[in-house]
Amino acid sequence: MDMREAITKSDVLIEALPYITAYSGKVFVIKYGGSALVDPEIKKGVLEDIVFMSYVGIRPILVHGGGPFINEELKKLNRNVTFHNGLRVTTKKDMKVVNEVLTRLNLEIASDINKLGGKAVSLTTAKKTVIKAKPHKECKTLGCVGEIKKINLDLIRKSARPKTIPVISPVGIGPHKQFHNVNADDVSSEISISLKAAKLVLLTDVRGIMREKGNVETLIPTIKMEETEALITDNVIQAGMIPKVRSCTNALKGGVQKTHIVDGKIPHSLLLEIFTDTGIGTEIIKG
Repeated sequence: MDMREAITKSDVLIEALPYITAYSGKVFVIKYGGSALVDPEIKKGVLEDIVFMSYVGIRPILVHGGGPFINEELKKLNRNVTFHNGLRVTTKKDMKVVNEVLTRLNLEIASDINKLGGKAVSLTTAKKTVIKAKPHKECKTLGCVGEIKKINLDLIRKSARPKTIPVISPVGIGPHKQFHNVNADDVSSEISISLKAAKLVLLTDVRGIMREKGNVETLIPTIKMEETEALITDNVIQAGMIPKVRSCTNALKGGVQKTHIVDGKIPHSLLLEIFTDTGIGTEIIKG
């Protein structure tokens, strides 16, 4: 390493120091999904960032999705993959597959965190109930899709000890012990509200909110939550980004301090968003 490179690295650490100081001891809820789950190198980078957070005193809580893996498994079984208003249509047979895939993925993520020097606690339906669910209001169309009735906060708090990272699967248990597929963005938003988190971060497949679809030059680095509805009306925010933005605004209304939408495919995007002055995605804040 030459002197210039060493100085650059030290500058990065100095820039990060105020953020590390400010956020030490605070809860961050991170929703991890999309293609960032699939690529092993990208996955390693995301989990390294989360382990780093835990070592500098932040208390990260990880909620994961698993859509690409569920799609792959259902296609192997020659079953249809259908969505309605952004939510997966889930039959009883499909729900069994969804739960098996998410449980396996949860254990893999926890194992990978441990291999990187972190300390993960796996929270799935096979262990204890984290999410009590009720059938979705459109359950006649969606099948075994649920809405959150109650979050088991005691279980999460006990698992979120210093330097310990809870890894949560977004499967809820209904009143008749029926599994329900719950939207992971909603789960992460609700947990962030319940635990009065400092931040909610949604890792996605795009850089953030852009005024022109696909044009990174039009990325909006910071936006007030009141301004997001106008962008939805104007079709600037559309499709799968709408529920993500609304999960963020819901969290802010519930008392979460700041929310972020970040591209999980960018190496160390979590650290760049949280520990640098400029960030890398879109920060949604209160007015």
